Amino acid sequence: MPARRISTFVCGVALVLFFALGPIAFPNPSLRFAIGDLVPLAVATATVILTTRNTIDSRGHTRLFWGLVTASMVMWWFNQAGWVWFEVILHRSVPEPFEGDIVLFLHFVPMMAAVAIRPQRADANDGMLPSALNVLILLMWWVVVYAFVVFPEEYLIRQPGAYTLRWDLLYLAEALILISVSGWSFLTSSGSWRTLYGSIVLATTMYAIASETINAAIARGTYVSGGLTDVPFLLSQLGYLWVGVIGRRCLRETQATPSIPQHRGEFASWLARLALLSLPLMGYWALFVSHSTPYLRQVRFGVAMGGVAMLAFIVFLKQHVLDQKLVQLLKQSRGAYDNLQRLQGRVVQQAKLAGLGELVAMAASELEYPLSTILETSERLAASSSLGREQLSTAQKIGQQARRTRDLVTDLLSFAQQTPGEKVPLELKPLLQRAVQMEGFKIHDREINLSVHAADPLPRVLGNSNQLLQAFLQIVENAVDALQEVGKGRLAVSLWHEGNEVVIEFADTGPGLRDPERVFDPFYTTKPIGKGTGLGLSATYGVIQDHKGQITCSNRPEGGAAFEIRLPAMKAATPAAAGA
Repeated sequence: MPARRISTFVCGVALVLFFALGPIAFPNPSLRFAIGDLVPLAVATATVILTTRNTIDSRGHTRLFWGLVTASMVMWWFNQAGWVWFEVILHRSVPEPFEGDIVLFLHFVPMMAAVAIRPQRADANDGMLPSALNVLILLMWWVVVYAFVVFPEEYLIRQPGAYTLRWDLLYLAEALILISVSGWSFLTSSGSWRTLYGSIVLATTMYAIASETINAAIARGTYVSGGLTDVPFLLSQLGYLWVGVIGRRCLRETQATPSIPQHRGEFASWLARLALLSLPLMGYWALFVSHSTPYLRQVRFGVAMGGVAMLAFIVFLKQHVLDQKLVQLLKQSRGAYDNLQRLQGRVVQQAKLAGLGELVAMAASELEYPLSTILETSERLAASSSLGREQLSTAQKIGQQARRTRDLVTDLLSFAQQTPGEKVPLELKPLLQRAVQMEGFKIHDREINLSVHAADPLPRVLGNSNQLLQAFLQIVENAVDALQEVGKGRLAVSLWHEGNEVVIEFADTGPGLRDPERVFDPFYTTKPIGKGTGLGLSATYGVIQDHKGQITCSNRPEGGAAFEIRLPAMKAATPAAAGA
């Protein structure tokens, strides 16, 4: 046994011996009352301080657990402070009935709820609000039970014998429920939590024995504060202090315990359901079965129905919270599904580009020799002086078309391979303005308007200016072609910063996209034969992917098409880096 545990055990034994032998060594009644009341108050104070520290230093459901344990200890401390006030300070007997008994009766409820929530099995993603509402249901139920069973004879018609017996039985029932719940948690737990629950079982068992011993002495009229009958009570208090000590030593282990999925539902939730279902039965018993006076029957029925109303409101609130949580989960699922679809689209698109690369590479190797032969022969014919004017023109046209075909093959290979270029920090706004200006020079129809709107300031992106400019030009050119089909309209290019990304939107008022899902497919085009190859947007897609970005397209509800590009934004340079 470690030295610290030995010293703690020795201090506990010394305190118990002083508590038991002090009244014998000092028979003065005032001193006996002081020892009998102040020593338990000091132990309760130490327990409250220790459990409060555990609450502050923990988090999540573990913090809720220690917060409830602290609430239980504070209520116990309040009752003990009442005994000190009357017997030590005022030198009077504790009144009958004593309002502190209500607090003492309810102090088991937070402890019961703390064990019932079982933090080691709680899911951190669910939050603590549902568990807190279950605790509130249990607390309200026990308040209703006290008001139903004990309160009428305690304060309304004053029958001390009846209410004392009922109070003792209910208090014993609370202790037995706490022992049962703690025992079940002990049997179904492991590690530090098992040790903690076992300590709670032992402390509560000792307290139940002490309470029955004291109640029996009170019934016989032989009980005095500070007597030997209080020794088991002090031992139980030291047991709860030991719970705080164990929790303090194992706080890191209990906090790091992984969450275990709970397939049978939360224990506190089941207790809350049983509590809610029991109230109508209590009202039925009070109205139709009880043999009390009509006044008490009406009081008890009103208490039961009031409890039903309060618990129904809490249940409604809990259901509202769960509904909000469900809506949030549905939104998250929808977002995850959309992200999965986009990811699948990217995978399919990359597979198409890979297939295109293989096709173009094979075609380029096959066309290289014939094109070189045609070009060489056409150049030799064009240089010959024996050809006529018409033949010379034909040879030059053959060479021109051969060179054009060779350049086209080179471009196809470059687009398909998407060879990464050198990337440097760039400002996107000048590139977009340049792309719009270059395309604007080709527009002769004044009813087509091109504009760039950018929020300032904007972070830079890491990219290749030539590749991005070609990608922007391709999107702007497609938009202008669509606007020229209808003869008028506008293209608005917007640029803004969102999170860790720079977002670019190309929104036009044209006829829209015929098949948005196929826009980035290689060789897909809706342009007339000879005007488009269907590779421009595929190449643009590859450029954006090479820049670790995303590109999407859709038809706008108000008409027209919209392309959205998201590129990772560079982090702002620190002052030291900027100076360097």
